[in-house]
Amino acid sequence: MGIIKHDFGKKKRHAVRRFRSLLGLDALHEANVRANPLPYLERASERIYQLEKTLFEAAQAAVPAGDEASSSEKILVDKAEYQRLLRCRLIIESGLKELGIGGQEAADQG
Repeated sequence: MGIIKHDFGKKKRHAVRRFRSLLGLDALHEANVRANPLPYLERASERIYQLEKTLFEAAQAAVPAGDEASSSEKILVDKAEYQRLLRCRLIIESGLKELGIGGQEAADQG
């Protein structure tokens, strides 16, 4: 005699709860997400677009523009701050590569 396994919709409820929390919505929206997910999917799509746009703009800001005049002015930055900036730049470039846009390609497209 075996045991019949049934999750009673647990996986679907968990997926809806996770989606709701990723969008930053409170628990009151959970039933609405389950009943009519389209507006929430559109909201998620817009949020993804904004994040991709921010990554792209950050990558463009890291590469000097062609019309920028080279300045002989020097500034002092401590080594730790410089290392943090380099790590940030690497994170942005790797994020763009995961999206299928390389760091240098992003600057060329702008």
